[in-house]
Amino acid sequence: MPSLDLVRGFEAAARHLSFTRAAEELFLTQSALSRQIQALEEQLGVPLFERRHRALLLTDAGQVLQGAARAVLDQFAEAVSKIRRQQSAQPLAISTNQPFAALWLIPRLTRFRARHPGVDVFISADNRIIDLDRERVDLAVRYCAEAMAPAGSVRLFGERLLPVCSPRLAADRKRPLKRPEDLARHVLLHIDDRFPWLNWSVWLEANGVRDLVPAGSVRFSHFHEVMQAAVDGQGVALGRIPLIDSLLTQRKVVAPFRNRYATTRAYFIVPAMRSAQRPEARAFIDWLREEAASATGANAEIAEVNGQRKRHGRARS
Repeated sequence: MPSLDLVRGFEAAARHLSFTRAAEELFLTQSALSRQIQALEEQLGVPLFERRHRALLLTDAGQVLQGAARAVLDQFAEAVSKIRRQQSAQPLAISTNQPFAALWLIPRLTRFRARHPGVDVFISADNRIIDLDRERVDLAVRYCAEAMAPAGSVRLFGERLLPVCSPRLAADRKRPLKRPEDLARHVLLHIDDRFPWLNWSVWLEANGVRDLVPAGSVRFSHFHEVMQAAVDGQGVALGRIPLIDSLLTQRKVVAPFRNRYATTRAYFIVPAMRSAQRPEARAFIDWLREEAASATGANAEIAEVNGQRKRHGRARS
């Protein structure tokens, strides 16, 4: 079968009955278009144009091919247009885990929507590892050990653990929280033991606190439940930076001291093969990276503000 370029060149020449005007339409030189027509005639084994002095006419074969070429090009253009309409109508599908979606992504999503109001977004938040292309997902944000990052992924940020509690609990003068050992006066909020690297025992050991016996313990199966209990003043939780940036910025929780512990886990952007064809997916990836960079700066500001409050508090006392 003739290539599409040859068919397009022939159709334009047949419509204009001029190699010059057809070449201008296709942004080709006249000689290049003439070679295309000649190649098409050689493939078919028949002349398509009757070349006269200052005139160009279609042969009988050319007239037959003109109708077919126009129909084929129209159908092809309609198919491409339909595909593009369907593609743009599909929401941008993002797969990630529940803590990242609830605490980090969703609070920031309005900023992406403000920048790209025409892009519909679908967030699939669960802890399954799915095949992105088979399930028609554009990209995932995966949480895993650094050594287990998928091939072709882009590192978004790492993870640090920081004790946090409600402002009311932090201001309790009967149970001050000035150093890690003071946690013995408080209820510690734990996540399920399925995530040992997020437990208090790891943070306490990393900060040189051993054999601490808290006033009580409450365990939860999901991290967002731990944070809700902390917001409600039920105890002290291990916050995951930068997942809880927005809670710290809004002062729903505060960090009573700055002792942190970096886990071996991080968050990675994993693009699907299909996302390479979608400018919306590339825009979302760029936006995620911008937000991650700004979150790093916000962490420093929050830490500095907390440090200033503590210094001022000591000065007043």
